[in-house]
Amino acid sequence: MARVEFNVKSGSVPPERFIAALTDFSPKRAELWPNIDEQHLKVHEVGTDSADVTEGSSLAGGVWERNRYDWSTPGTVRVETTESNTWQPGSSWLYTVKPDGAGSDIHVVVERRPASFKGRLIAALLVVGGSGPLRKATEKVVKKLEE
Repeated sequence: MARVEFNVKSGSVPPERFIAALTDFSPKRAELWPNIDEQHLKVHEVGTDSADVTEGSSLAGGVWERNRYDWSTPGTVRVETTESNTWQPGSSWLYTVKPDGAGSDIHVVVERRPASFKGRLIAALLVVGGSGPLRKATEKVVKKLEE
């Protein structure tokens, strides 16, 4: 299992705005989130505080996962994999977003359990490379929201 944890701060994006972007499953999602492309985005169901979504990217020949999003706890979004070509069910992302002045302190915990050779390779890169690539992807989202 690969586990990475990191923080991203925003001086001007309040928690509600970041969480709204994280739980927006419209076609804008692929424009905002760098690790999601439109051809891998399929929304199965969206409720008031949960969603069932397949998403992914063309990275490494195509990486996709079907996720259950839950934002029923204020300031928290949990994303749990239910099906994937790369990750075992139970792999997850946990976003905890707290106010920080006029902006946010975003704490992210990613746990990945490989389900394939491709998953083992990506997990190894996460362990060796640390949180850097995932942090940078989240920072890109924050920067777009700040514009």
